Amino acid sequence: MNGTAALLRLFARRDRVILPLWVLAIGLVPLLYAVSFEGLYPTAADRQAFYEATAHTPAELALVGPIFGDDLGALVTWRSGILLTLVPLAALLTVVRHTRAEEDTGRTELVGSTAIGRRAGLCAAMALATTGVVLTAAIAATALAASGFPVGGSVAFGLSIAAVGVVFVGVAAVAAQVGSNARAARGYAISVLAAAFVLRAVGDAGTSGTSGSSGTLSWLSPIGWSSQLRPFADERWWVLVLPAAAATVAAGLAFALALRRDLGAGLVAVRDGKPSTSMQGVFGLAWRAQRGTLLAWTVGLAVIAAVLGSAADSVQGQLGESAAIGDALSKFGGSSLVDSFLATALSILGIGAAAMSISSVLRVHADEESSITEVVLAGSVGRTRWLVSTLVFALGGPAVAMTVVGFAAGVPYGMSVVDVRSVLPGVLAGAVSQLPAVWVLTASGIVLFGFVPRFSAAVWGLLAVFVMLGQVGTVVGLPQLVLDLSPFTHLPHLPGGAVEVVPLMWLVAVSAVGLVAGVVAFEHRDLRG
Repeated sequence: MNGTAALLRLFARRDRVILPLWVLAIGLVPLLYAVSFEGLYPTAADRQAFYEATAHTPAELALVGPIFGDDLGALVTWRSGILLTLVPLAALLTVVRHTRAEEDTGRTELVGSTAIGRRAGLCAAMALATTGVVLTAAIAATALAASGFPVGGSVAFGLSIAAVGVVFVGVAAVAAQVGSNARAARGYAISVLAAAFVLRAVGDAGTSGTSGSSGTLSWLSPIGWSSQLRPFADERWWVLVLPAAAATVAAGLAFALALRRDLGAGLVAVRDGKPSTSMQGVFGLAWRAQRGTLLAWTVGLAVIAAVLGSAADSVQGQLGESAAIGDALSKFGGSSLVDSFLATALSILGIGAAAMSISSVLRVHADEESSITEVVLAGSVGRTRWLVSTLVFALGGPAVAMTVVGFAAGVPYGMSVVDVRSVLPGVLAGAVSQLPAVWVLTASGIVLFGFVPRFSAAVWGLLAVFVMLGQVGTVVGLPQLVLDLSPFTHLPHLPGGAVEVVPLMWLVAVSAVGLVAGVVAFEHRDLRG
Protein backbone atom coordinates (compact mmCIF):
# COMPACT_ATOMS: atom_id res chain seq x y z
CA MET A 1 0.00 0.00 0.00
CA ASN A 2 3.06 2.27 -0.05
CA GLY A 3 2.35 5.46 -2.00
CA THR A 4 -1.44 5.30 -1.71
CA ALA A 5 -1.70 8.83 -0.29
CA ALA A 6 0.46 10.27 -3.07
CA LEU A 7 -1.60 8.54 -5.76
CA LEU A 8 -4.82 9.68 -4.12
CA ARG A 9 -3.63 13.29 -4.35
CA LEU A 10 -2.69 12.73 -7.99
CA PHE A 11 -6.06 11.21 -8.87
CA ALA A 12 -7.91 13.97 -7.01
CA ARG A 13 -5.94 16.59 -8.91
CA ARG A 14 -6.78 14.96 -12.24
CA ASP A 15 -10.47 14.82 -11.26
CA ARG A 16 -10.55 18.33 -9.82
CA VAL A 17 -13.18 19.34 -12.38
CA ILE A 18 -15.16 16.17 -13.08
CA LEU A 19 -15.60 14.92 -9.52
CA PRO A 20 -16.92 18.18 -8.00
CA LEU A 21 -19.32 18.50 -10.94
CA TRP A 22 -21.02 15.16 -10.43
CA VAL A 23 -20.92 15.45 -6.65
CA LEU A 24 -22.68 18.82 -6.64
CA ALA A 25 -25.01 18.09 -9.55
CA ILE A 26 -26.30 14.88 -8.00
CA GLY A 27 -26.13 15.99 -4.37
CA LEU A 28 -28.38 19.02 -4.87
CA VAL A 29 -31.03 17.25 -6.95
CA PRO A 30 -33.07 16.08 -3.90
CA LEU A 31 -33.34 19.66 -2.66
CA LEU A 32 -34.65 20.78 -6.04
CA TYR A 33 -37.16 17.94 -6.01
CA ALA A 34 -38.25 19.02 -2.54
CA VAL A 35 -38.89 22.57 -3.75
CA SER A 36 -40.81 21.25 -6.77
CA PHE A 37 -43.01 18.84 -4.78
CA GLU A 38 -43.78 21.45 -2.15
CA GLY A 39 -45.09 23.78 -4.83
CA LEU A 40 -46.91 21.13 -6.84
CA TYR A 41 -48.56 19.37 -3.89
CA PRO A 42 -49.12 22.03 -1.22
CA THR A 43 -51.78 20.15 0.77
CA ALA A 44 -51.87 16.78 2.49
CA ALA A 45 -54.79 15.76 0.28
CA ASP A 46 -52.77 16.47 -2.87
CA ARG A 47 -49.87 14.39 -1.58
CA GLN A 48 -52.16 11.55 -0.52
CA ALA A 49 -53.77 11.44 -3.97
CA PHE A 50 -50.36 11.40 -5.65
CA TYR A 51 -49.13 8.64 -3.34
CA GLU A 52 -52.12 6.37 -3.92
CA ALA A 53 -52.04 6.84 -7.69
CA THR A 54 -48.29 6.24 -7.91
CA ALA A 55 -48.42 3.19 -5.64
CA HIS A 56 -50.91 1.59 -8.06
CA THR A 57 -48.90 2.38 -11.22
CA PRO A 58 -46.46 -0.51 -11.83
CA ALA A 59 -44.66 1.36 -14.63
CA GLU A 60 -43.79 4.25 -12.31
CA LEU A 61 -42.64 1.88 -9.57
CA ALA A 62 -40.44 0.00 -12.02
CA LEU A 63 -38.89 3.11 -13.53
CA VAL A 64 -38.30 5.22 -10.40
CA GLY A 65 -38.65 2.93 -7.41
CA PRO A 66 -41.02 2.04 -4.54
CA ILE A 67 -43.00 4.72 -2.73
CA PHE A 68 -43.62 4.24 1.00
CA GLY A 69 -45.79 7.14 2.13
CA ASP A 70 -47.51 10.45 1.39
CA ASP A 71 -45.21 12.56 3.55
CA LEU A 72 -43.28 15.20 1.59
CA GLY A 73 -40.00 13.54 2.53
CA ALA A 74 -41.26 10.15 1.31
CA LEU A 75 -42.32 11.67 -2.02
CA VAL A 76 -38.92 13.33 -2.47
CA THR A 77 -37.25 10.01 -1.66
CA TRP A 78 -39.34 8.26 -4.30
CA ARG A 79 -38.64 10.88 -6.96
CA SER A 80 -34.92 10.72 -6.15
CA GLY A 81 -34.85 6.98 -6.84
CA ILE A 82 -32.92 7.62 -10.05
CA LEU A 83 -29.99 8.78 -7.92
CA LEU A 84 -29.55 5.22 -6.70
CA THR A 85 -28.47 4.43 -10.25
CA LEU A 86 -26.62 7.65 -11.11
CA VAL A 87 -24.34 7.62 -8.05
CA PRO A 88 -23.14 4.02 -8.64
CA LEU A 89 -22.59 4.86 -12.31
CA ALA A 90 -20.41 7.86 -11.46
CA ALA A 91 -18.53 5.84 -8.85
CA LEU A 92 -17.76 2.88 -11.10
CA LEU A 93 -16.61 5.13 -13.94
CA THR A 94 -14.25 6.88 -11.51
CA VAL A 95 -12.73 3.60 -10.33
CA VAL A 96 -12.20 2.22 -13.84
CA ARG A 97 -10.77 5.51 -15.08
CA HIS A 98 -8.03 5.45 -12.44
CA THR A 99 -7.29 1.71 -12.63
CA ARG A 100 -7.66 -0.09 -15.96
CA ALA A 101 -7.63 3.08 -18.06
CA GLU A 102 -4.30 3.99 -16.46
CA GLU A 103 -2.94 0.54 -17.26
CA ASP A 104 -4.08 0.79 -20.87
CA THR A 105 -2.12 4.01 -21.38
CA GLY A 106 1.02 2.62 -19.69
CA ARG A 107 1.02 5.14 -16.85
CA THR A 108 0.51 2.48 -14.18
CA GLU A 109 3.67 0.70 -15.31
CA LEU A 110 5.59 3.97 -15.27
CA VAL A 111 4.39 4.91 -11.79
CA GLY A 112 4.91 1.34 -10.56
CA SER A 113 8.61 1.53 -11.44
CA THR A 114 9.00 3.88 -8.46
CA ALA A 115 8.50 3.11 -4.77
CA ILE A 116 4.77 2.48 -5.16
CA GLY A 117 2.99 -0.61 -3.82
CA ARG A 118 1.30 -3.06 -6.19
CA ARG A 119 -2.16 -2.34 -4.80
CA ALA A 120 -1.68 1.37 -4.09
CA GLY A 121 -3.35 2.47 -7.33
CA LEU A 122 -6.42 0.34 -6.74
CA CYS A 123 -6.68 1.52 -3.15
CA ALA A 124 -6.34 5.19 -4.16
CA ALA A 125 -8.96 4.86 -6.92
CA MET A 126 -11.44 3.22 -4.55
CA ALA A 127 -10.74 5.86 -1.89
CA LEU A 128 -11.37 8.69 -4.37
CA ALA A 129 -14.63 7.17 -5.64
CA THR A 130 -15.80 6.48 -2.09
CA THR A 131 -15.01 10.06 -1.12
CA GLY A 132 -17.13 11.30 -4.01
CA VAL A 133 -20.01 9.03 -2.98
CA VAL A 134 -19.84 10.12 0.67
CA LEU A 135 -19.68 13.81 -0.25
CA THR A 136 -22.69 13.42 -2.54
CA ALA A 137 -24.66 11.72 0.22
CA ALA A 138 -23.58 14.33 2.79
CA ILE A 139 -24.62 17.23 0.54
CA ALA A 140 -28.01 15.66 -0.13
CA ALA A 141 -28.68 14.90 3.55
CA THR A 142 -27.48 18.30 4.76
CA ALA A 143 -29.54 20.16 2.16
CA LEU A 144 -32.72 18.34 3.14
CA ALA A 145 -32.12 18.73 6.88
CA ALA A 146 -31.37 22.45 6.45
CA SER A 147 -34.65 22.82 4.55
CA GLY A 148 -36.67 21.62 7.52
CA PHE A 149 -36.95 17.91 6.82
CA PRO A 150 -36.55 15.56 9.82
CA VAL A 151 -32.89 14.95 10.63
CA GLY A 152 -33.36 11.19 10.99
CA GLY A 153 -34.98 10.86 7.58
CA SER A 154 -32.37 13.13 6.01
CA VAL A 155 -29.55 11.01 7.43
CA ALA A 156 -31.27 7.84 6.22
CA PHE A 157 -31.64 9.38 2.77
CA GLY A 158 -27.94 10.22 2.63
CA LEU A 159 -26.99 6.74 3.83
CA SER A 160 -29.18 5.14 1.17
CA ILE A 161 -27.17 6.94 -1.50
CA ALA A 162 -23.82 6.16 0.14
CA ALA A 163 -24.71 2.49 0.63
CA VAL A 164 -25.37 1.67 -3.00
CA GLY A 165 -22.46 3.86 -4.10
CA VAL A 166 -19.83 2.01 -2.05
CA VAL A 167 -21.15 -1.35 -3.22
CA PHE A 168 -20.46 -0.40 -6.82
CA VAL A 169 -17.06 1.01 -5.92
CA GLY A 170 -16.25 -2.57 -4.97
CA VAL A 171 -17.98 -3.97 -8.06
CA ALA A 172 -15.94 -1.68 -10.31
CA ALA A 173 -12.74 -2.67 -8.51
CA VAL A 174 -13.48 -6.34 -9.22
CA ALA A 175 -14.40 -5.57 -12.83
CA ALA A 176 -11.06 -3.78 -13.25
CA GLN A 177 -9.30 -7.06 -12.43
CA VAL A 178 -11.53 -9.21 -14.60
CA GLY A 179 -11.65 -7.07 -17.74
CA SER A 180 -8.84 -7.20 -20.27
CA ASN A 181 -8.99 -3.43 -20.76
CA ALA A 182 -10.86 -0.36 -19.54
CA ARG A 183 -13.71 -0.79 -21.99
CA ALA A 184 -14.30 -4.39 -20.91
CA ALA A 185 -14.09 -3.43 -17.24
CA ARG A 186 -16.66 -0.67 -17.72
CA GLY A 187 -18.87 -3.10 -19.60
CA TYR A 188 -18.78 -5.68 -16.82
CA ALA A 189 -19.46 -3.12 -14.08
CA ILE A 190 -22.29 -1.43 -15.98
CA SER A 191 -23.81 -4.83 -16.75
CA VAL A 192 -23.94 -5.59 -13.02
CA LEU A 193 -25.53 -2.18 -12.43
CA ALA A 194 -28.08 -2.83 -15.16
CA ALA A 195 -28.90 -6.22 -13.68
CA ALA A 196 -29.35 -4.65 -10.25
CA PHE A 197 -31.72 -2.07 -11.74
CA VAL A 198 -33.75 -4.73 -13.56
CA LEU A 199 -34.05 -6.88 -10.44
CA ARG A 200 -35.24 -3.90 -8.44
CA ALA A 201 -37.62 -2.74 -11.18
CA VAL A 202 -39.23 -6.13 -11.73
CA GLY A 203 -39.52 -6.75 -8.00
CA ASP A 204 -41.16 -3.39 -7.29
CA ALA A 205 -43.43 -3.40 -10.34
CA GLY A 206 -44.99 -6.66 -9.19
CA THR A 207 -45.97 -5.25 -5.79
CA SER A 208 -48.02 -2.19 -6.72
CA GLY A 209 -50.29 -0.94 -3.95
CA THR A 210 -50.08 0.94 -0.67
CA SER A 211 -49.29 -2.05 1.54
CA GLY A 212 -45.58 -1.18 1.59
CA SER A 213 -44.59 -4.75 0.68
CA SER A 214 -41.52 -5.46 -1.42
CA GLY A 215 -40.89 -8.03 -4.13
CA THR A 216 -38.39 -10.81 -3.56
CA LEU A 217 -36.31 -9.77 -6.56
CA SER A 218 -35.87 -6.28 -5.14
CA TRP A 219 -34.07 -7.81 -2.14
CA LEU A 220 -31.52 -9.35 -4.50
CA SER A 221 -30.42 -5.92 -5.76
CA PRO A 222 -28.08 -3.41 -4.07
CA ILE A 223 -30.34 -0.68 -5.46
CA GLY A 224 -33.29 -2.42 -3.82
CA TRP A 225 -31.44 -2.52 -0.49
CA SER A 226 -31.06 1.26 -0.48
CA SER A 227 -34.73 1.69 -1.39
CA GLN A 228 -35.74 -0.56 1.50
CA LEU A 229 -34.00 1.72 4.00
CA ARG A 230 -37.21 3.80 3.63
CA PRO A 231 -36.09 7.35 4.50
CA PHE A 232 -38.88 9.47 6.02
CA ALA A 233 -41.11 6.38 6.26
CA ASP A 234 -40.34 4.24 9.31
CA GLU A 235 -36.63 3.80 8.57
CA ARG A 236 -35.14 0.30 8.55
CA TRP A 237 -31.59 0.91 9.74
CA TRP A 238 -30.71 -2.78 9.79
CA VAL A 239 -30.83 -2.88 5.98
CA LEU A 240 -27.44 -1.10 5.95
CA VAL A 241 -25.84 -4.38 6.99
CA LEU A 242 -26.45 -5.81 3.50
CA PRO A 243 -24.58 -3.17 1.44
CA ALA A 244 -21.83 -2.95 4.08
CA ALA A 245 -21.22 -6.69 3.82
CA ALA A 246 -21.39 -6.67 0.00
CA ALA A 247 -18.97 -3.74 -0.27
CA THR A 248 -16.51 -5.41 2.10
CA VAL A 249 -16.59 -8.70 0.20
CA ALA A 250 -16.21 -6.95 -3.17
CA ALA A 251 -13.26 -4.86 -1.97
CA GLY A 252 -11.52 -7.88 -0.50
CA LEU A 253 -12.08 -9.88 -3.68
CA ALA A 254 -10.68 -7.03 -5.81
CA PHE A 255 -7.46 -6.86 -3.79
CA ALA A 256 -7.07 -10.64 -3.89
CA LEU A 257 -7.58 -10.74 -7.67
CA ALA A 258 -5.13 -7.87 -8.16
CA LEU A 259 -2.32 -10.12 -6.93
CA ARG A 260 -3.27 -12.96 -9.29
CA ARG A 261 -3.06 -11.21 -12.64
CA ASP A 262 -0.30 -9.64 -14.72
CA LEU A 263 -0.16 -5.90 -15.17
CA GLY A 264 -2.10 -4.88 -18.26
CA ALA A 265 -3.94 -8.20 -18.49
CA GLY A 266 -7.32 -9.30 -17.19
CA LEU A 267 -8.54 -12.54 -15.70
CA VAL A 268 -10.76 -12.89 -18.77
CA ALA A 269 -8.51 -13.11 -21.82
CA VAL A 270 -9.19 -11.19 -24.99
CA ARG A 271 -10.88 -13.35 -27.60
CA ASP A 272 -9.78 -13.27 -31.21
CA GLY A 273 -12.28 -11.50 -33.40
CA LYS A 274 -13.93 -13.19 -36.35
CA PRO A 275 -12.50 -12.24 -39.74
CA SER A 276 -14.83 -10.05 -41.77
CA THR A 277 -14.69 -8.63 -45.27
CA SER A 278 -17.54 -6.19 -44.74
CA MET A 279 -17.21 -2.55 -43.64
CA GLN A 280 -13.46 -2.43 -44.14
CA GLY A 281 -11.43 0.75 -43.73
CA VAL A 282 -11.63 3.46 -41.11
CA PHE A 283 -15.44 3.58 -41.18
CA GLY A 284 -15.58 -0.18 -40.69
CA LEU A 285 -13.21 0.18 -37.74
CA ALA A 286 -15.43 2.84 -36.18
CA TRP A 287 -18.53 0.68 -36.69
CA ARG A 288 -16.96 -2.44 -35.18
CA ALA A 289 -15.68 -0.42 -32.22
CA GLN A 290 -18.98 1.32 -31.47
CA ARG A 291 -21.77 -1.00 -32.58
CA GLY A 292 -22.08 -2.72 -29.20
CA THR A 293 -22.30 0.54 -27.28
CA LEU A 294 -24.76 2.09 -29.72
CA LEU A 295 -26.98 -0.99 -29.58
CA ALA A 296 -26.95 -1.03 -25.78
CA TRP A 297 -27.89 2.66 -25.58
CA THR A 298 -30.67 2.24 -28.16
CA VAL A 299 -32.18 -0.77 -26.41
CA GLY A 300 -31.96 0.90 -22.99
CA LEU A 301 -33.64 4.10 -24.16
CA ALA A 302 -36.30 2.12 -26.00
CA VAL A 303 -37.16 0.09 -22.90
CA ILE A 304 -37.54 3.25 -20.81
CA ALA A 305 -39.63 4.85 -23.55
CA ALA A 306 -41.93 1.82 -23.65
CA VAL A 307 -42.44 2.02 -19.88
CA LEU A 308 -43.21 5.73 -20.04
CA GLY A 309 -45.51 5.32 -23.02
CA SER A 310 -47.49 2.58 -21.33
CA ALA A 311 -47.87 4.74 -18.20
CA ALA A 312 -48.90 7.92 -20.04
CA ASP A 313 -52.63 7.25 -20.08
CA SER A 314 -52.70 6.89 -16.28
CA VAL A 315 -50.88 10.15 -15.63
CA GLN A 316 -54.08 12.15 -15.18
CA GLY A 317 -55.10 10.07 -12.18
CA GLN A 318 -51.62 10.19 -10.71
CA LEU A 319 -51.12 13.94 -10.95
CA GLY A 320 -54.59 14.89 -9.83
CA GLU A 321 -56.37 18.17 -10.42
CA SER A 322 -53.90 20.55 -8.74
CA ALA A 323 -53.72 23.91 -10.51
CA ALA A 324 -50.03 24.14 -9.62
CA ILE A 325 -49.37 20.88 -11.43
CA GLY A 326 -51.17 22.08 -14.51
CA ASP A 327 -49.25 25.35 -14.51
CA ALA A 328 -45.92 23.57 -14.08
CA LEU A 329 -46.54 20.98 -16.76
CA SER A 330 -47.85 23.59 -19.17
CA LYS A 331 -44.34 25.03 -19.20
CA PHE A 332 -43.19 21.78 -20.76
CA GLY A 333 -45.73 22.08 -23.55
CA GLY A 334 -48.69 20.06 -24.68
CA SER A 335 -52.40 20.77 -24.69
CA SER A 336 -53.15 18.28 -21.90
CA LEU A 337 -51.49 16.71 -18.89
CA VAL A 338 -50.77 13.57 -20.88
CA ASP A 339 -49.15 15.55 -23.71
CA SER A 340 -47.09 17.50 -21.18
CA PHE A 341 -46.03 14.28 -19.51
CA LEU A 342 -44.93 12.77 -22.81
CA ALA A 343 -43.12 15.97 -23.83
CA THR A 344 -41.23 15.96 -20.54
CA ALA A 345 -40.45 12.25 -20.82
CA LEU A 346 -39.12 12.65 -24.37
CA SER A 347 -36.91 15.54 -23.27
CA ILE A 348 -35.40 13.30 -20.60
CA LEU A 349 -34.81 10.57 -23.16
CA GLY A 350 -33.23 13.21 -25.39
CA ILE A 351 -30.72 13.84 -22.62
CA GLY A 352 -29.99 10.11 -22.68
CA ALA A 353 -29.38 10.34 -26.43
CA ALA A 354 -26.99 13.23 -25.77
CA ALA A 355 -25.10 11.06 -23.29
CA MET A 356 -24.96 8.35 -25.96
CA SER A 357 -23.45 10.81 -28.44
CA ILE A 358 -20.95 12.13 -25.89
CA SER A 359 -19.72 8.63 -25.08
CA SER A 360 -19.18 8.07 -28.81
CA VAL A 361 -17.27 11.33 -29.22
CA LEU A 362 -15.06 10.69 -26.22
CA ARG A 363 -13.94 7.43 -27.77
CA VAL A 364 -11.67 9.39 -30.12
CA HIS A 365 -10.08 11.01 -27.07
CA ALA A 366 -9.52 7.59 -25.48
CA ASP A 367 -7.99 6.27 -28.73
CA GLU A 368 -5.61 9.23 -28.83
CA GLU A 369 -4.62 8.73 -25.20
CA SER A 370 -3.87 5.04 -25.79
CA SER A 371 -1.89 5.80 -29.01
CA ILE A 372 -4.36 3.91 -31.22
CA THR A 373 -4.88 7.10 -33.22
CA GLU A 374 -1.18 7.34 -33.92
CA VAL A 375 -1.13 3.81 -35.31
CA VAL A 376 -4.18 4.42 -37.54
CA LEU A 377 -2.87 7.72 -38.88
CA ALA A 378 0.52 6.16 -39.66
CA GLY A 379 -1.11 4.62 -42.73
CA SER A 380 -2.95 6.31 -45.57
CA VAL A 381 -5.79 7.59 -43.38
CA GLY A 382 -6.05 11.36 -42.96
CA ARG A 383 -6.95 13.05 -39.70
CA THR A 384 -10.23 14.48 -40.94
CA ARG A 385 -11.38 11.19 -42.39
CA TRP A 386 -10.56 9.36 -39.15
CA LEU A 387 -12.46 11.86 -37.01
CA VAL A 388 -15.42 12.01 -39.39
CA SER A 389 -15.71 8.21 -39.25
CA THR A 390 -16.57 8.54 -35.56
CA LEU A 391 -18.78 11.59 -36.07
CA VAL A 392 -20.99 9.60 -38.44
CA PHE A 393 -21.97 7.33 -35.57
CA ALA A 394 -21.96 10.09 -32.92
CA LEU A 395 -24.53 11.99 -35.01
CA GLY A 396 -26.38 9.09 -36.62
CA GLY A 397 -26.54 6.85 -33.56
CA PRO A 398 -28.77 9.24 -31.57
CA ALA A 399 -30.92 9.79 -34.67
CA VAL A 400 -31.61 6.06 -34.93
CA ALA A 401 -32.09 5.76 -31.16
CA MET A 402 -34.60 8.60 -30.91
CA THR A 403 -36.56 7.24 -33.88
CA VAL A 404 -36.80 3.91 -32.07
CA VAL A 405 -37.76 5.80 -28.89
CA GLY A 406 -40.60 7.51 -30.74
CA PHE A 407 -42.08 4.19 -31.80
CA ALA A 408 -41.37 2.55 -28.44
CA ALA A 409 -43.28 5.28 -26.57
CA GLY A 410 -45.95 6.03 -29.16
CA VAL A 411 -47.16 2.51 -29.89
CA PRO A 412 -47.87 1.49 -26.24
CA TYR A 413 -49.53 4.83 -25.58
CA GLY A 414 -51.61 4.52 -28.73
CA MET A 415 -52.64 0.99 -27.80
CA SER A 416 -53.69 2.13 -24.32
CA VAL A 417 -56.02 4.76 -25.84
CA VAL A 418 -56.96 2.48 -28.77
CA ASP A 419 -55.80 5.04 -31.34
CA VAL A 420 -52.22 4.36 -32.45
CA ARG A 421 -52.63 6.06 -35.84
CA SER A 422 -53.46 9.51 -34.41
CA VAL A 423 -51.03 9.66 -31.45
CA LEU A 424 -47.93 8.00 -32.94
CA PRO A 425 -46.92 10.85 -35.31
CA GLY A 426 -46.90 13.44 -32.50
CA VAL A 427 -44.85 11.23 -30.16
CA LEU A 428 -42.44 10.32 -32.95
CA ALA A 429 -42.01 14.01 -33.86
CA GLY A 430 -41.38 14.85 -30.21
CA ALA A 431 -38.62 12.23 -30.04
CA VAL A 432 -36.90 13.23 -33.28
CA SER A 433 -37.12 16.94 -32.43
CA GLN A 434 -34.61 16.35 -29.60
CA LEU A 435 -31.81 15.78 -32.11
CA PRO A 436 -30.74 19.41 -32.76
CA ALA A 437 -30.01 19.86 -29.05
CA VAL A 438 -28.25 16.49 -28.92
CA TRP A 439 -26.02 17.54 -31.79
CA VAL A 440 -25.05 20.73 -29.94
CA LEU A 441 -23.55 18.48 -27.25
CA THR A 442 -21.84 16.42 -29.95
CA ALA A 443 -20.30 19.56 -31.40
CA SER A 444 -19.25 20.76 -27.94
CA GLY A 445 -17.37 17.51 -27.38
CA ILE A 446 -15.61 17.82 -30.73
CA VAL A 447 -14.66 21.45 -30.02
CA LEU A 448 -13.09 20.44 -26.71
CA PHE A 449 -11.32 17.51 -28.34
CA GLY A 450 -9.98 19.69 -31.14
CA PHE A 451 -8.81 22.66 -29.08
CA VAL A 452 -8.17 21.40 -25.53
CA PRO A 453 -8.19 17.57 -25.64
CA ARG A 454 -7.19 17.19 -22.00
CA PHE A 455 -10.54 18.74 -21.03
CA SER A 456 -12.65 16.67 -23.43
CA ALA A 457 -14.49 14.97 -20.58
CA ALA A 458 -15.73 18.38 -19.40
CA VAL A 459 -18.56 17.98 -21.92
CA TRP A 460 -20.20 15.73 -19.31
CA GLY A 461 -20.28 18.72 -16.98
CA LEU A 462 -21.89 20.78 -19.71
CA LEU A 463 -24.59 18.13 -20.10
CA ALA A 464 -25.14 18.16 -16.32
CA VAL A 465 -25.69 21.93 -16.41
CA PHE A 466 -28.20 21.59 -19.24
CA VAL A 467 -30.03 18.87 -17.29
CA MET A 468 -30.29 21.11 -14.23
CA LEU A 469 -31.55 24.03 -16.30
CA GLY A 470 -34.03 22.10 -18.42
CA GLN A 471 -35.50 19.60 -15.98
CA VAL A 472 -35.49 21.60 -12.76
CA GLY A 473 -34.93 25.25 -13.65
CA THR A 474 -38.37 25.68 -15.20
CA VAL A 475 -40.15 24.34 -12.15
CA VAL A 476 -38.18 26.38 -9.60
CA GLY A 477 -38.62 29.59 -11.63
CA LEU A 478 -35.16 30.48 -12.95
CA PRO A 479 -35.06 33.55 -15.26
CA GLN A 480 -35.73 32.81 -18.91
CA LEU A 481 -32.34 34.29 -19.84
CA VAL A 482 -30.67 31.58 -17.78
CA LEU A 483 -32.92 28.82 -19.13
CA ASP A 484 -32.07 29.86 -22.69
CA LEU A 485 -28.46 28.77 -22.11
CA SER A 486 -29.60 25.16 -22.58
CA PRO A 487 -30.23 24.03 -26.17
CA PHE A 488 -33.05 21.81 -24.91
CA THR A 489 -34.99 24.95 -23.93
CA HIS A 490 -35.39 25.89 -27.61
CA LEU A 491 -36.95 22.62 -28.74
CA PRO A 492 -40.66 22.30 -29.61
CA HIS A 493 -42.79 20.70 -26.89
CA LEU A 494 -44.29 17.76 -28.71
CA PRO A 495 -46.76 16.13 -28.76
CA GLY A 496 -49.40 18.82 -28.58
CA GLY A 497 -47.21 21.91 -28.84
CA ALA A 498 -46.38 24.26 -31.68
CA VAL A 499 -43.29 23.84 -33.86
CA GLU A 500 -41.00 26.82 -34.51
CA VAL A 501 -38.48 26.09 -37.24
CA VAL A 502 -36.11 29.01 -36.65
CA PRO A 503 -34.75 27.84 -33.24
CA LEU A 504 -34.15 24.38 -34.68
CA MET A 505 -32.26 25.86 -37.62
CA TRP A 506 -30.10 27.88 -35.24
CA LEU A 507 -29.27 24.80 -33.20
CA VAL A 508 -28.31 22.88 -36.32
CA ALA A 509 -26.20 25.81 -37.53
CA VAL A 510 -24.39 26.09 -34.19
CA SER A 511 -23.74 22.36 -34.26
CA ALA A 512 -22.35 22.52 -37.79
CA VAL A 513 -20.02 25.41 -36.95
CA GLY A 514 -18.80 23.62 -33.83
CA LEU A 515 -18.16 20.37 -35.70
CA VAL A 516 -16.20 22.12 -38.45
CA ALA A 517 -14.18 24.14 -35.94
CA GLY A 518 -13.33 21.05 -33.89
CA VAL A 519 -12.28 19.03 -36.95
CA VAL A 520 -10.11 21.87 -38.27
CA ALA A 521 -8.48 22.36 -34.86
CA PHE A 522 -7.66 18.65 -34.65
CA GLU A 523 -6.19 18.78 -38.15
CA HIS A 524 -3.68 21.43 -37.07
CA ARG A 525 -2.67 20.40 -33.54
CA ASP A 526 -0.15 17.83 -32.32
CA LEU A 527 -1.22 14.39 -31.22
CA ARG A 528 -1.03 13.56 -27.54
CA GLY A 529 0.67 10.46 -26.19
